[in-house]
Amino acid sequence: MNTDHCTAPSYAELRPLKPTRTDTFPVYPDLVETLLTAHRYPDHDVAYVMAVLSAYAYSDPQTVAMVMARMGLEDNHCLMVAEHVDVLFLTSTSYLLQSKDGRVVILCYRGTPPTSVITWLTDLEIDPVRLAMPVPPDGSREYSVHAGFYRNVRSTRYVLETALTDAIEGRSVQPDGGSMPNGMEALYITGHSLGAASAAMLAVMLKTEPEFEPIAQRLRAVYTFGGPMIGSPEFAKACNEDEFLRKKVIRYVYANDIVPQVPPHASGHFAHFGTEYQYKPAGDHGRWHHNKQSRKQMTNLVELVTTPLSFLAKQIRITRDIPFHASINDHLPQYYIDALKPRGVRSEFGD
Repeated sequence: MNTDHCTAPSYAELRPLKPTRTDTFPVYPDLVETLLTAHRYPDHDVAYVMAVLSAYAYSDPQTVAMVMARMGLEDNHCLMVAEHVDVLFLTSTSYLLQSKDGRVVILCYRGTPPTSVITWLTDLEIDPVRLAMPVPPDGSREYSVHAGFYRNVRSTRYVLETALTDAIEGRSVQPDGGSMPNGMEALYITGHSLGAASAAMLAVMLKTEPEFEPIAQRLRAVYTFGGPMIGSPEFAKACNEDEFLRKKVIRYVYANDIVPQVPPHASGHFAHFGTEYQYKPAGDHGRWHHNKQSRKQMTNLVELVTTPLSFLAKQIRITRDIPFHASINDHLPQYYIDALKPRGVRSEFGD
């Protein structure tokens, strides 16, 4: 990365506002313990928390910290790390949320605002780049991965590594945040849209590069929502031969969300890895289904161009007459939150 053309990472630290109604918040009084002891993947409660965080990552640090306090990470330490260079299509923003006892950290990457997703798909560099990534079991074979996604993660990963190393050693993820009661025991990574791509890419780096082993040992799972493909079919196959990347990189797809179907076939050959769940609406009783075969690349570029019509069609209520196979509307993060909220569990608003 040419540092002459990059901005320095920016940081924002804060403590969240405490909920005032103890009968309403936190949504999960034992969230830290749940994150530490979760043994099934996916865990429905964890998935819901991650979906909420991924949606609010489009906001500011104060809001992110407050919402996560409501969900159960009260008095959390929140760090924002961002780097943006328009000419390089670098748009990387992430949040580290550390529990007040220091035992749990969640890394959430911000995605691309759904209102600009078509601009993103059009403008972001999608040509694959070949990299020597030590994906098991091949060791150091070269694989093709999405150049733009790779640069986004590389632009901030060493800053994040420093903060996560501090967390392991019992310090706050915030610069000059002081010591914590405990070192980090569990790490989760999550994100929506572009954030999902970044989360998956970082998971591969953590699990395959020896320098990140102390962090990787504490990585419990990766929850992504509406994420695109990040690498070639050969790359995806190699990732799926690693047990963690196959089982614990969990990808959620809402209905006909367009983003999990891109990059389009015209941009090169791409494929998903990990475990995929797709929500299939059926009135008031939609369900998540485990897809044995992951979503495939979009082959018809006309669908990419006409996808915005699906959003318009929904607004004027004519979707029953037009069979859209790719939808921007289905990419909206609130649909993921609503579909993943377990029955009987309150929302982030307390209702």
